[in-house]
Amino acid sequence: MKDIVILGIESSCDDTSAAVIRNGLLLSNVIASQSVHEEFGGVVPELASRAHQQNIVPVVDSALKRAGITKGDLSAIAFTRGPGLLGSLLVGTSFAKGMSLGLGIPLVDVNHLHGHVLSHFIREQEGDEVPEFPYLTLLISGGNSQLILVKSSDDMEILGRTIDDAAGEAFDKCAKVMGLPYPGGPHIDRLAAEGNPKAFKFSKPHIAGLDYSFSGLKTSFLYTVRDGLKQSESFIDDNRADLAASVQRAIIETLMHKLEAAVKQTGVKAVAIGGGVSANSGVRAAVEEFCASRGLRAWIPPRKFTTDNAAMVAIAGYFKFLRGVYCPLDAAPFARLEI
Repeated sequence: MKDIVILGIESSCDDTSAAVIRNGLLLSNVIASQSVHEEFGGVVPELASRAHQQNIVPVVDSALKRAGITKGDLSAIAFTRGPGLLGSLLVGTSFAKGMSLGLGIPLVDVNHLHGHVLSHFIREQEGDEVPEFPYLTLLISGGNSQLILVKSSDDMEILGRTIDDAAGEAFDKCAKVMGLPYPGGPHIDRLAAEGNPKAFKFSKPHIAGLDYSFSGLKTSFLYTVRDGLKQSESFIDDNRADLAASVQRAIIETLMHKLEAAVKQTGVKAVAIGGGVSANSGVRAAVEEFCASRGLRAWIPPRKFTTDNAAMVAIAGYFKFLRGVYCPLDAAPFARLEI
């Protein structure tokens, strides 16, 4: 049987990435990050799309070389169709279409969120374990906070989602209030290890069902800092680690409260996390402890697969290729796309 070799291309935000998977086994995963956005405190869409244009050819070339294959070995091209920044998505989409057309091989479109959910199926060596269906995924990133029941690689049900801010957005905005660089999440994670998580108490939302809300928590944090600065101009400097630890604890407790409810509702035996916020040390520890205390299997992704990467696009594309689900050349990218 001929090998199935998938080239994955990811360009949804500010990372240009390409990866190669052969028969489900990862051969390469190359990422070019953009540091140009740091001085602006967030991703600038126009700058991001320009950087993708500069990076995509060398990144794809590097991915093929590291995998030890040529373009002629490819079975299909998988690319992120959305959601994401439209200008960034257009670069990856256009390149994938051109390569697919030039090589005469199928084009496979991938939902970026599906990629994060299926990242646990990336195998770096033979014998690596992968989840069994069904399982519950807590997908947490800068733009999404969702509880997803994963029934198969192409059957996913959203049980709950944020009704306003995402968890990653809450981390970043609270970090910005404290004067921390962008992206703020990793800085809060680092500081939290040095602080007292019970030093400050922030209001937590009471939302019905399995939906999330982080806007009130974020506002509570802002008011705490504002009132503290009225008492002392050095309030943030004097309490930065405690503030970081306390807000991290509040966000994690909010996430875990709904996760526990979802496990009870679905009766699943395994829980996975995915997305950029799944790299947070506190989140990882909380999910591991939660699962261990209830006899559940915890699927915690390697940190290199938590942020945007093409390996997850390639594995999601691999599953679609096996089902014979291809993408027409006139398909347009989507800035917004549901699971």
